[in-house]
Amino acid sequence: MPTLKERLYDEWALKAELTQDGVSVHPEVLRRIALGSAAQETVNCLFSYNRDLAAEIDVPPYFILPHGLIALFHVDRRSDWRLEHDGHGFFVVDRDGRSVPVSFPERPGYYARQTSDGTPMRTVAVHNSDDVIFVAYSNECSLQATSRDCLFCNINATARKYGDVQGVKWKYPRQIGETVAAAYAEGARHLTISGGFVPERREVEYYLDVADEIRAATGLDDFNGTACIGAPRDLDVIAKYREAGYRTLAINIEVWDEHFFRAYCPGKEQECGGRDHWVRALEHAVGVFGRGRVRSNMVGGLESKATTLEGIEILSRKGVVAMSPGWIPNPGSALEGHRSPEPAWHLDVARKTYQIYRQVGFTFEQVYDATAVPQTLVHDLYRIEEERLPVFAEERAKEAVAA
Repeated sequence: MPTLKERLYDEWALKAELTQDGVSVHPEVLRRIALGSAAQETVNCLFSYNRDLAAEIDVPPYFILPHGLIALFHVDRRSDWRLEHDGHGFFVVDRDGRSVPVSFPERPGYYARQTSDGTPMRTVAVHNSDDVIFVAYSNECSLQATSRDCLFCNINATARKYGDVQGVKWKYPRQIGETVAAAYAEGARHLTISGGFVPERREVEYYLDVADEIRAATGLDDFNGTACIGAPRDLDVIAKYREAGYRTLAINIEVWDEHFFRAYCPGKEQECGGRDHWVRALEHAVGVFGRGRVRSNMVGGLESKATTLEGIEILSRKGVVAMSPGWIPNPGSALEGHRSPEPAWHLDVARKTYQIYRQVGFTFEQVYDATAVPQTLVHDLYRIEEERLPVFAEERAKEAVAA
């Protein structure tokens, strides 16, 4: 009989497959999930991943797999997997008949509440799992006006499709403060604030106002927040984020190769000093926030595995939590219709990233605090190897009873 860790690694591989390929599903099956009442619904802020689905149809944000791992839920009719309901529970089934039971997250209580100005809190801060919330203060990016959007990004397409349907709009600092306080009262303990590209001076002033409102509403000087920003030309402003109360900073470089950076991220290249300046900004941020308290994402699959891992290793040794979550080609982006590498590619990158992290001494807590969605394949390796999942305690309890 396979050991618990062996079963978890099988589930880990399944997670990669479901995350990359998505599922096909009939709207009637989705209606059985009780989305928006008992079960949490997806609020499409910043990015969306669903293909072939009307904006009015709700979907869950993620699957909960049998041993507790979590996989992103997104609809793609081309997938080999489909979601089914047998009258008792939900299953994902592939074309060979393999069937796996799944469940979905409960709806957070604050999703039913409003801010003092009547704004639904669910549109202000999304609950991402593992006591993490995510605020997209703007669901649009100003780079579209000059046709210099990042080619893999669909933030503006998401705003066009879902903004009016779901009521997702610009967030004001007081709305954010009140919503974060409500979520923290229910057990949330980390948040990331991000958004579309805005001018540098406006960005720092906005983030400082948001931090003031969060501290006032929660009573916390250290509210465990990540500010996700563009690389500022004036590196001295980075200290202002730390002084405002953010524990971590994210400056996402997106790709490591300088030529790819110029091609994939034309706006970031021209507005933020180019790829080398992004690296300098990350180095400077580590000096301000400390090792393991600065994050930089790369879009996993836009460049070669060797180049991606080179960037992860170099940045990690500088103290940056650099990771490369698997790319899901976003509907509405310039790269819509392209394909991400096969799941095995992403699993290998995750294994090697985890090995690098262990070599440089990054702890699970540091990786958790630095990321907006603490459910990457790398997070799971920490959970499996350090036996952090509830299923390990359950297994030990069964063994104790049997003994």
